[in-house]
Amino acid sequence: MFLTHRVYRVALLIATACMLSSETSLAAIRIKDICRVKGQEENALRGLGLVVGLGGTGDGGAYQPMIRSLGTALQLMGNPISKSELQREMKDTKNVALVVVEATVPAAGAREGDKLDCYVSSFGSAKSLAGGRLFMAPLKGPKAESSRVYAFAQGAVRLENPRSPTTGKIDGGCQLVEEFINVFSMDGKITLVLDKNHADFTTAWEIADTVANFATPSPGARQPGARSYEEVEAVALNAMNVVVSVPQQYLSNPVPFVSLILELPLRDPKTEARVVIDRESGSIAVGGDVEIAPSLVQVNDVVVNTAAGPGGNQWVQVQAAKLEDLVTALNAIQATPETIVGVIRALDKAGNLYGRVIIE
Repeated sequence: MFLTHRVYRVALLIATACMLSSETSLAAIRIKDICRVKGQEENALRGLGLVVGLGGTGDGGAYQPMIRSLGTALQLMGNPISKSELQREMKDTKNVALVVVEATVPAAGAREGDKLDCYVSSFGSAKSLAGGRLFMAPLKGPKAESSRVYAFAQGAVRLENPRSPTTGKIDGGCQLVEEFINVFSMDGKITLVLDKNHADFTTAWEIADTVANFATPSPGARQPGARSYEEVEAVALNAMNVVVSVPQQYLSNPVPFVSLILELPLRDPKTEARVVIDRESGSIAVGGDVEIAPSLVQVNDVVVNTAAGPGGNQWVQVQAAKLEDLVTALNAIQATPETIVGVIRALDKAGNLYGRVIIE
């Protein structure tokens, strides 16, 4: 079992919506809480670079990829050197390491001159990047086939985890040289993308229906309740994507329209019933709508009966159809995390748990 050799505290986490009143839940859940607009996502910048000044903990002269990269760097700085000279003169180089450099552009995009944090990871046989500095490295965009350079990275490497000395961070070390503006409206349409944990055909249909029944306010109005005569067209393509047509009056500036749509409340968005087990923390999150069938399960020295059965200290009897009640009862008798997880997996394997079990 994966929950051994540690002391764990099992946490039963019931979905917030199940504990709130219906009125409060309706007011709390907006489209923006479970959706994003397509085009507004993070983007990765990547490249290769050299960390110098390592004091003997670099790749060493026998690591050819580093030697070739060092030769290219010397050539760019106006000091070209032949391959034979490079091999001979750099054979004892130990203070340089070849690294992968990565930076993340925020979902809202970034402008030329903006600085981002970047991360470096040893690509070869370096023992440590402590004390090193990244030599200026060009970073390309997320499309592998493009040669366009979006940023340059350089600066002192800071180890975040001493136990992993071949990875580090450069605070503000990546500076953009190109605009990175994410386009969110195309051909007069926007696409609402449901979060992966809320992607569901029923929820996508409800979002499309909510948007389609929303009459757009006039450009000068700020309250979603102010109505004009133009209806909104919205179509759920699948469980994750809802395409919305931007009304004519907002085509030249769709930002106010998108803002109003994202603030629309949802009646009662439903997702599949789930049980999430976190290996690292030992926590168990059970949705309030996860039900179980009458079952008799034995795990270790605990016997669970969700229907009826003989009494005894080792028996757990729960006259309920909800998994949360069963987990609460198991916690009450101080069942171990291994036992509780074993009961859940046994119920799932027997087909008596009506929900999806996710182990992370």
